[in-house]
Amino acid sequence: MDIPILLKALILGLVEGVTEFLPVSSTGHLILAGQLLDFTGDKAKVFEVAIQLAAIFAVVWEYRARLGHVVVSMTREPASRRFAMNLIVAFMPAAVLGLLFLKQIKFYLFNPIVVASAFIVGGLLILWAERRSHVIRVQEVEEMRWQDALKVGFAQALAMIPGTSRSGATIIGGLFFGLSRKAATEFSFFLAIPTMFAATLYDVYKNRELFSADDLSLFAVGGVASFISAFLVVRGLIRFISRHDFTWFAWYRIAFGVAVLATHYLGIIHWAAD
Repeated sequence: MDIPILLKALILGLVEGVTEFLPVSSTGHLILAGQLLDFTGDKAKVFEVAIQLAAIFAVVWEYRARLGHVVVSMTREPASRRFAMNLIVAFMPAAVLGLLFLKQIKFYLFNPIVVASAFIVGGLLILWAERRSHVIRVQEVEEMRWQDALKVGFAQALAMIPGTSRSGATIIGGLFFGLSRKAATEFSFFLAIPTMFAATLYDVYKNRELFSADDLSLFAVGGVASFISAFLVVRGLIRFISRHDFTWFAWYRIAFGVAVLATHYLGIIHWAAD
């Protein structure tokens, strides 16, 4: 494995870790970064999914005490059983729709122009969500009902469109459905665990013939970079939302999407169609 490839893995790992839990679309950023770094193709797509798993481990580590309590107390505490059931309920829409349509989505929608357009649309939706009247019914994740979880789950399913942002869809969807910013953000973190574990294991198993022992260093560099940067973002985001809303992320999405479309149509950067 030569150094340039490892450098690309490091950059992509940092991009993944920084963007996975922010409402800016990690998949969208990885597609665009992969184009710029000339790191594309089937193996690159599976690598991108796999380093998302490293980012999810950052959430597991940050909330290890809370998650551990849920696991050991499910048989005796209704709150822990409700939390686990809410995750299962919220996970199902994306799981079912992903199994049915993931191949078509990857074939038709995993390209920079779709990503850029989704960036802009998502930014506008965030601005709308932040400017509308926000009636909070659920202050903490533990107060969520299964109906709330199901609604957030359908919102997450929209993130199968690259550039939409899984965390953005679940957080902003949660705001629309009456969750506080803290509850929506934390539930987005927790929901990422089963969602990304399932997506990663499915993609790696399905494409296992693409990998060899020579890829271990590639995955190690990308995974470590993803884990560390995601861990820092998870801690920082909770502090950020205690004092700010998501408007800055909305304007970033819009500006970034416009820049990609402008460079494409002006011929400055050739964003490949597939």
